[in-house]
Amino acid sequence: MSESYDYLFKFLIIGSAGSGKSCILHNFIENKFKEDSSHTIGVEFGSRVVNVGGKTIKLQIWDTAGQERFRSVTRSYYRGAAGALLVYDVTSRDSFNTLSNWLTDTRNLASPNIIIILVGNKKDLEEQREVTFLEASNFAQENDLIFLETSAKTGENVEESFLKCAKTILAKIETGEIDIESPSSGIQFSDQAIRNNIQNRQKASAPACSNCRP
Repeated sequence: MSESYDYLFKFLIIGSAGSGKSCILHNFIENKFKEDSSHTIGVEFGSRVVNVGGKTIKLQIWDTAGQERFRSVTRSYYRGAAGALLVYDVTSRDSFNTLSNWLTDTRNLASPNIIIILVGNKKDLEEQREVTFLEASNFAQENDLIFLETSAKTGENVEESFLKCAKTILAKIETGEIDIESPSSGIQFSDQAIRNNIQNRQKASAPACSNCRP
């Protein structure tokens, strides 16, 4: 039996190798820490259905490799993404310094209305921190990003990162800022939602019958 949902959102997890992207995905899907994590080869995939704002939403999540040699492969997955987690490691200055490059790729290749969450991972390693919360917060503000620090090990703010992104997308759908019928939106209706949408349109466009009985 297929999963029932109102919308499907395509998500990306992007950022430098070693920032914990796969661990974040694993924690979100399996609700536990991935102890034996290795660098992603190409892309990995996961999905989960969540409830947001009274809607049932299936998140289709693509975890992309962070190494430069895979960039040409992973860029092909950016097209039509509705949301993205842009991840850096709070204990790695280098991973923070590459954020602008990842951000440029995302905004050039993904949906023009993509919602991006800046995620500072490994906040449990406070004693090894190289990037301050304020510094990352300023970067997020300058680039119109939502910002959270997470720990894939403890699970802190992992689910919140995905839900906050989904809530923002849903809000923009409801205000009409995102055209969900655009092929590049990264958003799909479920079959039932499509049928309901068609029925609602037909009812709205049906001419009034002046001779019909009440």
